Amino acid sequence: MEIIHKIGRRKTAVARVYMSPGKGNITVNKRSFEDYFTTDTLRYKVNQPFALTENEGNFDLKINVFGGGITGQAEAVRLAISRALCELDEENRVALKPEGLLTRDPRMVERKKFGQKKARKKFQFSKR
Repeated sequence: MEIIHKIGRRKTAVARVYMSPGKGNITVNKRSFEDYFTTDTLRYKVNQPFALTENEGNFDLKINVFGGGITGQAEAVRLAISRALCELDEENRVALKPEGLLTRDPRMVERKKFGQKKARKKFQFSKR
């Protein structure tokens, strides 16, 4: 098996994942996985596709991620890993699809409009 390259996005975060067979080493932006994703929640999100398909420790991952915040980046990585696992074996789709891990979340930040404080919030209105 050669290297599988997939892209995942969430909000403004973009993650590129290069998956190859190995011992389970994960590097994110040339840093270790534990150093980059510091909380257990974020680590769980990234490892979720492997747990559902029972592939923990079977692949080495090299991940480049930029844009957005740390949570959006973790979810972008999760989508990219899920897509890579589906390309590897179509049977993985059965486990990942019901959990919603193959769905690109389309929600983005709404733009600020002129004459308003934020996207929806208005300046205080004074009748008199």
